[in-house]
Amino acid sequence: MTAAAHAATTAGKKFDLGNAVELVSKEEGHRQPLAPEFVSLEDFSPLEVAYDFPQLRREDIEAGPRSIWRYKQLLPVPSNVDQIPNTEPGCTRLIQADNLAKALGVKKIWIKDDTGNPTHSFKDRVVAVALAAAREFGFKVLACPSTGNLANAVAAAAARAGWDSVVLVPKTLERAKILMSAVYDGSLLAVDGNYDDVNRLATELAGEHEDWAFVNVNVRPYYSEGSKTLAFEVAEQLGWRRPEQIVVPIASGSQLTKVYKGFNELSQVGLVEDSPVKIFGAQATGCSPVSTAYRNGHDVVQPVKPDTIARSLAIGAPADGPYVLDVVRKTGGAIEDVTDDEVRAGIRLLARTEGIFAETAGGVTVATAKKLIEAGKIDPDAETVLLITGDGLKTLDAVEGELGPKATVAPTTESVNQALGL
Repeated sequence: MTAAAHAATTAGKKFDLGNAVELVSKEEGHRQPLAPEFVSLEDFSPLEVAYDFPQLRREDIEAGPRSIWRYKQLLPVPSNVDQIPNTEPGCTRLIQADNLAKALGVKKIWIKDDTGNPTHSFKDRVVAVALAAAREFGFKVLACPSTGNLANAVAAAAARAGWDSVVLVPKTLERAKILMSAVYDGSLLAVDGNYDDVNRLATELAGEHEDWAFVNVNVRPYYSEGSKTLAFEVAEQLGWRRPEQIVVPIASGSQLTKVYKGFNELSQVGLVEDSPVKIFGAQATGCSPVSTAYRNGHDVVQPVKPDTIARSLAIGAPADGPYVLDVVRKTGGAIEDVTDDEVRAGIRLLARTEGIFAETAGGVTVATAKKLIEAGKIDPDAETVLLITGDGLKTLDAVEGELGPKATVAPTTESVNQALGL
């Protein structure tokens, strides 16, 4: 039986996926039952999860678990999801970054620091939701193509759940991310190619193996909903309100579109006021197809061959690129890209001002915010949130050539004082 046949056998079945009721195509709104499918057969556009939300109260959410499951009524997951072994991601800190704001010449910046998740990136959020849905659909193996962070999250989540995992990564992936995936003892395969080659291979494998849940392929509609929890947490941590501006890194583009969806759903169920929020996108110049399309006023995103140190964002054919353009333009935001040198400078700026060591994707976010501020596109008087989605320990190679001890000294006070110019 192929994966397509597996999806067919689940059609019409009743699943416990909380308040999720059906899948809807993003282009023309065609509706179909909940199933492990990711493309509409009517208009061939991506599928999204649609819900029938109940009335929700802030106090009920606040009394929930210290994880993304406090928002389970807004996610496509079983009602008992928090009682099944999982990595329990989420509830990461939101930091008022006054030192960074001063350095950038703006009034107020918040850092949403997702380095505190179980495998030190936001991918733990999306994988936890994907695994919960995959279990409900009857899959047995958790799998993914990945630029690194997703590989870590899938391998860890599968181990915690007692599942096997199959993880595909480009062979040129950062060594730290390879080790962080291998340590969980799943099936880690390095592929001779870039991420787009790895992604094509995963799609082919998903069509051959009926019990493999490729989190960002055949269960992608559910997986991507996990990114909404970033919006949920930011709003709750701000005292149940939406920020005025937010800067989001772009890889496939799914995170940005889902953050926007998350803010809108909070307003829909009455948990926050429907105040304006501008969404800004950040890319590395060496892989900036969405930024290029935005700059040129295009609606179509032309694929590129990635060449950047920000490998976690190195997706040359971003699936949600066109939808990112829609969201950014609709909200009055902008998209910009930054060079590798600017990425390194962004990493060091955040570390120096706020004591947060971000991976290269975080360097992209900080450097892009700086560039947008200097260009007058980000309002310096409006409250701005920056999403920092991964830990710098994963991408040490990006900065190791320019960092080290200021001096080597003898074990004497005189040597220390001399080195410090005292």
